[in-house]
Amino acid sequence: MFPPLPEEEARLFCIKTAEEIKKGNLILSQPLRKSLVRSQNEVMLGCLVCRDRTGKKINLITTSGTSRSLSFANADEENFSEGEKTIIVPPIVSPEKIDLALKKNDEEIHLLTKKINELKKLRTDSRTPTKEEAELLEKRKALTTESLLKFHELYSFKCIDGKTLSLSEIFNGKNPPTGTGECCAPKLFHFAFSNNLIPLSLCEILFPNDPSFTAVPPCDERCAPLLNKMLGLRILYRDRDIIVVNKESGILSVPGRGPEKLDSVSYRVRRLFPDCIEQPAVHRLDMETSGLMVLALNKESHRELNRQFEKRETEKEYLALLDGNAIKKGIAPHGKMELFFRLDVENRPHQIWDDVYGKSAVTEWEILGVEKYKSPAGKISEATRVRFIPHTGRTHQLRLASADSHGFGIPIIGDTLYGTCLPGERLMLHAAKLTFTHPATGERMCFESRTEF
Repeated sequence: MFPPLPEEEARLFCIKTAEEIKKGNLILSQPLRKSLVRSQNEVMLGCLVCRDRTGKKINLITTSGTSRSLSFANADEENFSEGEKTIIVPPIVSPEKIDLALKKNDEEIHLLTKKINELKKLRTDSRTPTKEEAELLEKRKALTTESLLKFHELYSFKCIDGKTLSLSEIFNGKNPPTGTGECCAPKLFHFAFSNNLIPLSLCEILFPNDPSFTAVPPCDERCAPLLNKMLGLRILYRDRDIIVVNKESGILSVPGRGPEKLDSVSYRVRRLFPDCIEQPAVHRLDMETSGLMVLALNKESHRELNRQFEKRETEKEYLALLDGNAIKKGIAPHGKMELFFRLDVENRPHQIWDDVYGKSAVTEWEILGVEKYKSPAGKISEATRVRFIPHTGRTHQLRLASADSHGFGIPIIGDTLYGTCLPGERLMLHAAKLTFTHPATGERMCFESRTEF
């Protein structure tokens, strides 16, 4: 995943940490058990530079895994880094708690494995397990699953919004990859959010096998799902001027009226980057639409990106799943339409057709195919996958191009305003591609995001 915070300040402290280990001022304990991922002598060192609510700088350091840990050679923690406080962050779950949770089934699993291996040696056909062997394998699998569930139940993570999420909640009830929660980044953020600290810079390095101390970004498999939930943002790119995120369906782009509508992409960006401008959003997606958004972190970038959107110098592509077969209805495989809509003042926020007072909405489309769609209730129906390229930025433009009789006359699946949204369903509209010019460097940038439907 893309590093969620600037790395350089934390990288310098990671290097200092490595040097202090070599000097003996920090003690790196020996592994209690052999790692299945890295060599016995290699470990990931992580640092999260934070500040507390008074503005005081605090450096958090930790190691990956649960088998090794850092400790100070003396008790003078306050002066470890020229007066800045340094805290060694422990694992989210201690090795002792893990061993206790697994102890119940461990002995029986080992005995079953021994019996299975003995039976395997007696086979005449090495490829086919005997009936007794298959029964033992099934019993071992059940015990292993039970142990794994107990292990996962130990882990919960403090998030930036103050909520605490379990692994089951983060992975939607699915089994997370082995080692999830034991990397540096989740430990560091968990500690920071548990202690009301504001993260500023994050970095991880390999020690001691990388003498160049290259920054290693959080891994996609284990860390990305965790950090996306802990930070409240799926960050695809970030620098000192802009941030590009993959917005979830169901969250506002900018705060609405009232405290109950404060949560939004813009609010979450400000929460993670408290020094950014008050209103970083330069464009919006409907709450129910998912996909790419670019936000500005300073006034200069905000001004330039606003100009690009107003002058239509940006390029956007959306993917949608329509509730029906557009080809059977006679819709052309591709084309461009111009529709005219205005706000229905008696039924906000609906838009209605008005070729006199309505604003022009120009949309290019391409039908990608017709496919089977299975609703949350299990009903199978035909759906049309469409690529939309809007040439204007009108409210509900693509939803109306789909649903209105002047457009396709086929609503997008899950459209609560112009179609039908079944329980457990979402609007099947995703901002899949966004192209713009970087406001500071002048580089043309293009981002793409896969749909979840």
